[in-house]
Amino acid sequence: MTTTVNTAALALGDDALVLAQRLGEWAGHAPVLEEEVALANIALDLLGQARVLLSLAGDEDALAFLREEREFRNVQLVEQPNGDFAHTIARQLYFSVYQHLLHRELAAGDGPFAPLAAKAVKETDYHRDHAEQWTLRLGDGTAESSRRMQAGLDALWKFTGELFRPVEGVAVDTEALERDWLAAVTAVVEKAGLTLPTGPRTGAWAAGAGREGLHTESFGRMLAEMQHLHRSHPGATW
Repeated sequence: MTTTVNTAALALGDDALVLAQRLGEWAGHAPVLEEEVALANIALDLLGQARVLLSLAGDEDALAFLREEREFRNVQLVEQPNGDFAHTIARQLYFSVYQHLLHRELAAGDGPFAPLAAKAVKETDYHRDHAEQWTLRLGDGTAESSRRMQAGLDALWKFTGELFRPVEGVAVDTEALERDWLAAVTAVVEKAGLTLPTGPRTGAWAAGAGREGLHTESFGRMLAEMQHLHRSHPGATW
């Protein structure tokens, strides 16, 4: 495996792994039983993607459970705490639209990630539709649901710029990807009666350096919980 592919596999794999962990935290806490199942299924889809990608870079278990915080290459958006349900949906909207567009473009090519992307594009189409439908329901629901959905969009906006920073080994036109993402997200947000934030999305290290191993405060706590069992029983088999 070349260094370039290794770098790309870690970046995309860590995105999927970390978001799967965050969504898994909703188990037992989702607002309705149907969402308990939906969020768990999305998390499992992402975990499956992560396993394939991390296996391209090395031992998937060691990469997931034995790396230190600064060795992870996920974007900071996916590591943000769940917050309330609307906050989670805002995170899902921003990321799932990006991931669906990304996999669609990768699947159309002939690079090393094309086979994975061809399968993942079907999964992320569902992830995207789920997020879009909930954005519409919350935005066009009660005054409180609309307020919370807008608050989630506002709070996470600053983390979206990093999604479109070029990653070595990911052969896509990031500028075109960003244009398509912005158009798609804007259409959903406006249809929901909400307002897309206009603040900065790039520049600050706190919202643009996850690919370099710089993460936000909550990530360390999440990682400790995710890795606890594996580190407590090294070499154990089940």
